[in-house]
Amino acid sequence: MAEKSATEAAADKLAAPAEEMINHWVEPLRNWVEQTFGLPLWGINLALVLVAVIVLHLSERILLSRLAVHAEKSRNLWDDALLHGLRHPLSLWLYSMGSLVALDILAHQFAPGSLEAYLGTVRQIITLLALAWALIRMIKRFESLRTTPPPGTNVNAMDATTASAISKLLRAVVIVLVGLAILQNLGVSLSGVMAFGGVGGIAVGFAARDLLANFFGALMIHLDRPFKVGDWIRSPDREIEGTVEDIGWRLTRIRTFDMRPLYIPNAIFTSIAVENPSRMYNRRIFETIGLRYEDATRVGDIITAVREMVEGHDEIDQTRTQIVNFNSYGEHSLDFFVYVFTRTTDWVKYHAIKQDVLLRIHDIIREHDARVALPGQRLHFADVLSLEGAAPQGDTNADRESSSRRPQDEQDGKAAEASPSHAAQSGSRRSASSSAATSSATSARRGDEASDTQETPDADSDA
Repeated sequence: MAEKSATEAAADKLAAPAEEMINHWVEPLRNWVEQTFGLPLWGINLALVLVAVIVLHLSERILLSRLAVHAEKSRNLWDDALLHGLRHPLSLWLYSMGSLVALDILAHQFAPGSLEAYLGTVRQIITLLALAWALIRMIKRFESLRTTPPPGTNVNAMDATTASAISKLLRAVVIVLVGLAILQNLGVSLSGVMAFGGVGGIAVGFAARDLLANFFGALMIHLDRPFKVGDWIRSPDREIEGTVEDIGWRLTRIRTFDMRPLYIPNAIFTSIAVENPSRMYNRRIFETIGLRYEDATRVGDIITAVREMVEGHDEIDQTRTQIVNFNSYGEHSLDFFVYVFTRTTDWVKYHAIKQDVLLRIHDIIREHDARVALPGQRLHFADVLSLEGAAPQGDTNADRESSSRRPQDEQDGKAAEASPSHAAQSGSRRSASSSAATSSATSARRGDEASDTQETPDADSDA
């Protein structure tokens, strides 16, 4: 109590000169207004409070505007962040304090002693809230200034992921401290709150294991920085691929290439492998080209020309490995491969460079009178078919008829030995059949010759 009394006495000593000054300047003005306009004392006080708030607000706006002009010219970032943080919270605090003073005047006039016990606590809470708002605005502004420094400053840009993590942590600290201060002003014992938080923290830890795992996963991401906002990442363990848009304390938002948002708990990143193609130095071109076996004598010259083309290409990184060599005897082709790296890592530009390299290789192949091999089949015949050397179809039929009649002629010959008359008859039959066969063979030969004459142009064209 002694300390409290001493504090109050010191406050009264500091307030006494201020009260004397206010009475010296305000009392004459108050008396003049009361005599001129006939207003009651409480009305005059309300009018003075309103005028004071407006004057202070205008003065604050003018002062902050002039300070902002000087802050833009300086190379320091803290003054810009501080002015940005004070702009709106200070105006809110001025109007809030003016409203509370007006409410106090009205309470003294119409309900004395009813609000005096609460107005002081409300003032402290509003002041703490305005201070928290100003600090949070200042932290956010400083984050944006560190990630994208304005021109003319000698500050290097900070990684967006790191700046965001620090900003979130500082804002959380401000909110916790202001919350504890408000609880203390409301009469809540902080020792009891801390004791309850220690005991309840154990129960909450068991109940929210996944939440804590995600929190520590986010902490590891911010410390190890395997990726940052804007990076293209993918995981060979999971179907995760896209551009990182935000790294929160529980989730990481990734935008897939089909423009869908993918929300991943941060705890997953502690147990999977993550590939970050955005941090590659080059992009690789690795292609295999096959030539025909007919062009085997030109393979060496083609490979030499392709190697010279690659070594002289402006978009190929000459400091990286370059390989252009004959590789294997393929099933349908003689294969050689091209293994080079581009200077750019941009996905779109890389494909344009790759297209240019492949088209130049095709031109080199054509310049050497070679062709790119295609899968195919070959049929090999044991005897070459020739239309000119083939036997006529009529002779074949005649031979078949003569061979079929040979047994019958042998039987007729045997019968002729037994009977001369029968032999004469059989002889006449053989002569008739042979003449018929001869005439049929002749007609067939003429028909085949005619057909050969008609098919000769087609055969020449096929040849």
